[in-house]
Amino acid sequence: MKYAEMAITVSDLNQYIKNKIAEDETLNHILVKGEISNFKNHYTGHLYFTLKDEKSLIKCIMFKSNAQKLNFMPKDGMKVFLFGGVSVFERDGVYQIYVQAMEEDGLGELYTKYQELKNRLEEQGLFSEEHKMPIPFMPKVIGVLTSQTGSVIKDIINVSTRRNPNVVIRLLPVPVQGEGAGEKIAKGIEFMNRERLADVLILARGGGSLEDLWPFNEEIVAHSIFHSEIPIISAVGHETDFTIADFVADLRAPTPSAGAELAVPDVYEVKQKIITYQNRLRMSLIKKVEIMKLRYEKSMSSFVMKEPTRRIQENYIRVDQAVKQLENLIQVRQEKEKTKYGKLIAQLDAYSPLKTMTRGYSITQKAGQIIKSSKELKKGDKIEIKFQDGGVMAEIQ
Repeated sequence: MKYAEMAITVSDLNQYIKNKIAEDETLNHILVKGEISNFKNHYTGHLYFTLKDEKSLIKCIMFKSNAQKLNFMPKDGMKVFLFGGVSVFERDGVYQIYVQAMEEDGLGELYTKYQELKNRLEEQGLFSEEHKMPIPFMPKVIGVLTSQTGSVIKDIINVSTRRNPNVVIRLLPVPVQGEGAGEKIAKGIEFMNRERLADVLILARGGGSLEDLWPFNEEIVAHSIFHSEIPIISAVGHETDFTIADFVADLRAPTPSAGAELAVPDVYEVKQKIITYQNRLRMSLIKKVEIMKLRYEKSMSSFVMKEPTRRIQENYIRVDQAVKQLENLIQVRQEKEKTKYGKLIAQLDAYSPLKTMTRGYSITQKAGQIIKSSKELKKGDKIEIKFQDGGVMAEIQ
């Protein structure tokens, strides 16, 4: 009970610290220089970002009223001078700079490095359109290089299987952030090519700062994309994020979900297009026959008085027979296209691993690799067993 009388609340402590900082005249009017990171232009008009140097960082906020006075748009990697005051955000117990004014101090080292590499690779022709390959119209296997955790791979699977339930998604887990990630991404691209494991590849990760996306700006990744014999779609970051991988890839997608849409055609839309083309062909042939019939009737009218009625009737019969023959040809063509489309759907369905799993089969994996023989397992191994409706973890006894 004696401690209860002496203790103060967390709110009281944060309020006390805030008041102490507010009393410091130096902290109320400071000029700080550093490099912008994790920049976010909020829909309210407020700017949120981190100011950093080689050893430390501090959170910053610039309210809309002050942000509207800027003559430039801040971005990650930009070096700036800030004028403002330090205060405590009581709810979270963190101190930050409330920025009143900002001026540019050049670009950060990382952004400068990005621009230099981009210009050099462009001069070498890595961005040239003549080297870009077309994306296959109906790929059977989509290779995805991204992290095996998080929402990116889930979004790609959901979008792809919704557009084509029979498409196979082959994930090669790679780190998408941090030291050494670029080298592993490059090796992943080379492995997928060497083993011919996919018809098209998607490089994917969510948005982030320039530092977060840096593996996709490394030269080793750019050259791996350029020399890939499998077409590559770059789906890195958000719509406003551009990496060197975007410029080298055969196709750039603004988001990972959009990458899946570009890689996998909607089979229902394809079916509707086939039906539309069939109807256009049928109407075109019918119209052509009607035009030919009208031309014939017009030519006959000029000498109908010289020709016996019998010949006129015979010619009408020939025209009617030609119309019926064309209609039969149209019907046969439609049936043939319908049968062809049915075989295509059946073939796609036969390739579906989900179809096999509905019959009681499962997929066993160890460390992300599919187990094909019991000889690959030993006591104590951790395995994952995937069923049609989910998966379980197990240990070999």
